[in-house]
Amino acid sequence: MLGLKESRETLVTALREVEAWEKDQNDLWFWEKLGRLPFVLLDRITPAFVQEKLGKAVDEMAAFLETGGTYLVQDEPIYKRFGKRLEGQAPSSVSGKEEICAVPLTIMNDVAMELKDSRANFATVQGATTGFGGIFTLAIDIPLLMGTSLKVLQEMALAYGYRPEEKRERLFVVKCLQFASSDIVGKKAILAELSRFDDPHAQREVMAQLQGWREVVVTYTENFGWKKLFQMVPIAGILFGAYLNRSTVQDVAEAGMMLYRKRRILERLRESDKSGEITKTTPQQ
Repeated sequence: MLGLKESRETLVTALREVEAWEKDQNDLWFWEKLGRLPFVLLDRITPAFVQEKLGKAVDEMAAFLETGGTYLVQDEPIYKRFGKRLEGQAPSSVSGKEEICAVPLTIMNDVAMELKDSRANFATVQGATTGFGGIFTLAIDIPLLMGTSLKVLQEMALAYGYRPEEKRERLFVVKCLQFASSDIVGKKAILAELSRFDDPHAQREVMAQLQGWREVVVTYTENFGWKKLFQMVPIAGILFGAYLNRSTVQDVAEAGMMLYRKRRILERLRESDKSGEITKTTPQQ
């Protein structure tokens, strides 16, 4: 079994980096607020078949939270990425949550970054393809973009040793999705919720949040819907679709990467504190 490589000082430094990233999200406030304005117009001119696709996306999100639905990802491809980086170490293969949890944080970060870049490239091609037909292919693009976002967040979960097949973890995935598409007020509220996510005393509160999943979908579609205004123009939509889908998936992947990284760091710090307490008390027994 791999041992933890980080010292407590290293973990604290890593935590400070994540917290600095969280503060930087404040800079998005103006653009997020501005971005909400055209959505009323978008809603009025969007054909009924596009609205139907958005409604279907809501239903698919419900299925994802309940069972994982069609969006649940396989863990083996993610574990293989770890195996390549652990060659020469014992063990060099990773096949379960316990082994992932013991992998050094730097390797977790490398795998997460690789996944982020891979999904962003996929989203670029996807956006260009669906942007070709303007408003008519927009109905296809929105569910695909949501699916890509959910999948990359699950991959981030696996990269940091969490299991998205667990219902509780799928809630965290949805919260990450909501964070990526919220304004500064929403981001602060979500960060406060996620800071208590692993607190045993807050488990009932966390599970109760499953009832608010529809709000997440509405927020998500509302906040990126305005961007799709530019994708409604045939042919020109190729460029807009490629850029907007890439930036959307990059934002979602980064949010997941940083929020899952923070969870793993905090968990290791708690383990470090417990080890320190055991070491102090052992001589007295």
